[in-house]
Amino acid sequence: MANRIFQGLVLQMKENIDRAVGVIDAEGNVVACSELAWMGEQWSGAVNAVNLAGAGAAHYDGKCFKPLAGLGAQFDYAAFVQGDDEQAASLCAMAAVAFNGAKSYYEEKHDKATFVKNIISDNILLGDIYTRAKELHFVSEAPRAAFLVRQLDPADIAIIDVIQNLFPDKQTDFVLSISETDVALIKQMPEGADSRDLHKIAKQIADAVAQELNIKVVIGIGTVVNHIRDLARAYKEAGVAIDVGKVFDTEKLIINYENLGIGRLIYQLPTTLCQMFLQEVFKKNPIDALDQETLLTINKFFENNLNVSETARKLFVHRNTLVYRLEKIKKLTGLDLREFDDAITFKVALMVKKYLISRGIES
Repeated sequence: MANRIFQGLVLQMKENIDRAVGVIDAEGNVVACSELAWMGEQWSGAVNAVNLAGAGAAHYDGKCFKPLAGLGAQFDYAAFVQGDDEQAASLCAMAAVAFNGAKSYYEEKHDKATFVKNIISDNILLGDIYTRAKELHFVSEAPRAAFLVRQLDPADIAIIDVIQNLFPDKQTDFVLSISETDVALIKQMPEGADSRDLHKIAKQIADAVAQELNIKVVIGIGTVVNHIRDLARAYKEAGVAIDVGKVFDTEKLIINYENLGIGRLIYQLPTTLCQMFLQEVFKKNPIDALDQETLLTINKFFENNLNVSETARKLFVHRNTLVYRLEKIKKLTGLDLREFDDAITFKVALMVKKYLISRGIES
């Protein structure tokens, strides 16, 4: 934030307020003030007072403080007015409104994080992306990955600070608040970064959040893109990864868009088309006719790559028992799971059924 913007406002306020007014930063440094002699002083005690007061007014050393709006749990800047009476509190609240407006305007025009957030939210035209990138001296062509971190427990705003501490370089890595539960990380990657590198970063985030906040998160990972114009697509992919993973990989907490496979295609199909597909596949009996033991057998058979002997061993049954069950499935559905084509059809059908259930369609 350009402190001169704050100082310009302070000088205008000085003509109408008969008290000292100004702004301190997160370290307690006076970065703007109508009393020029106070400029550059550090009031560490004020920092503690503001943090303890939260979003409300704080009082310290005969002054009233009010934090400006920020992303993290800790404030970035706070307005102050000399005095600890009600009038000081009112003047401080009004000053904070003015400083917040100036801060938002400045960030809209000069802040790279706001620029990136506008890109991934589709709030900027393609032609304007190039213009703004040039104005901000933003490197347009560089490998970047999008991570979407979604909190599964009650939301904690401190998650932004935790992730920001992991990636402190605000010129290349951007931690963005998306909603009460969602935080996005747009991270610049080294050349040749692959899915293993992306998974390591996601795991680092999940572990840090779990350790410091005791919060469970699910993380979606988009594909690595080489130009800022493609960041919106990468971010959407991260969101799709979470949504599709919730349907088909319910136990996974880190989901890479590139590893979604056929689930990604099924997720984009109209539900009516999915219902038609199930009706065509299961002409003899609906898929709901299969009991839990039969479904367990089928899933184990798929897990063991259609290997009868290995599946029987994992199920603790005789090989002939498994063959009998497979024959029973063939009679019920008309599909022989020992045949690759039939097995593929059945696997897709199970995934389609899962998808319909996730959409609240039971049949």
